[in-house]
Amino acid sequence: MRTITLTLIFILTGLTAFAQEAESGSSFWRDPLGDPLFPFYLVTAFVFLTAFLVVIVAVYMLKVLNVFIRKAAEERAEKQGIQYVPQPSLWTKFWNSINAFKPAQEEKDILLDHNYDGIKELDNHLPPWWKWLLYGSIIWAGIYLVMYHVTDTLPLSGDEYQAEVELAQAQKAKFLASNPPAAIDESTLEYSADEAIIAKGRTVYVTNCASCHMPEGQGSIGPNLTDDYWLHGGSIKEIFAVIKNGVQEKGMIPWGPVLSPEQIRDVSYYIKSIKGTNPPNPKAPQGELYTEAAPVEADTVVQADTVKSSI
Repeated sequence: MRTITLTLIFILTGLTAFAQEAESGSSFWRDPLGDPLFPFYLVTAFVFLTAFLVVIVAVYMLKVLNVFIRKAAEERAEKQGIQYVPQPSLWTKFWNSINAFKPAQEEKDILLDHNYDGIKELDNHLPPWWKWLLYGSIIWAGIYLVMYHVTDTLPLSGDEYQAEVELAQAQKAKFLASNPPAAIDESTLEYSADEAIIAKGRTVYVTNCASCHMPEGQGSIGPNLTDDYWLHGGSIKEIFAVIKNGVQEKGMIPWGPVLSPEQIRDVSYYIKSIKGTNPPNPKAPQGELYTEAAPVEADTVVQADTVKSSI
């Protein structure tokens, strides 16, 4: 008993820790071996597997024991010179009781008088389990009526849904308050060869853009993204705006409602990074030649301001 109690406490402690881990946002499935609760999960799985094997062995041993008991009973009946009549098992007795089965020798008591073409009918009643289910349903209907519609003790489905929506909105507001999203749009975007962002952008590109622009950006239905010619401008801000708003007349959908601002930024960086990669079978240039504007140096700005002020 003490061992069982300790095992239950151990399992409940682990479940509580698992719930806390889920609330904190970490996941066991991301890195099972690195999870601090991995030893607990392993031990729990071993305990359940051992219990399962013990049950299987116990059932098998009971069957073997019943065989020996039956053999002994048959030998005893043979020595006494009487016919051996096997006793029904506990399961058979239970099954017969809940179904109200009549033994074959007692069927004459429930045999109805009428028959048709040699076919006779037994006056069998509904099995007890069916009656218990009906009575239980009637009782539950009364409890349901009182609890849900008379006293309003428990909420209806619509109320439960509304409560879940409000809880989800509160959790979302709490998450956004602690993790404010970065303000990303075409007006403030500046390109940098960030390898992590470009790698994520390639994933977004292959999933959503490669069907029209091909996996390496050489173009197919859509234009070639690796040359110096652009239909709607080749700056990072213009690329971001085209992906976000789409080009309806060219058949390109707006991806703003589909992708997050971070994903649009990532794929924009990736498209910017593949310029000049010369993939196989590139599509012919389209649009106008785009030349990246040289950054304005601070000394030039100061000199221009000085000339302007002197004038």
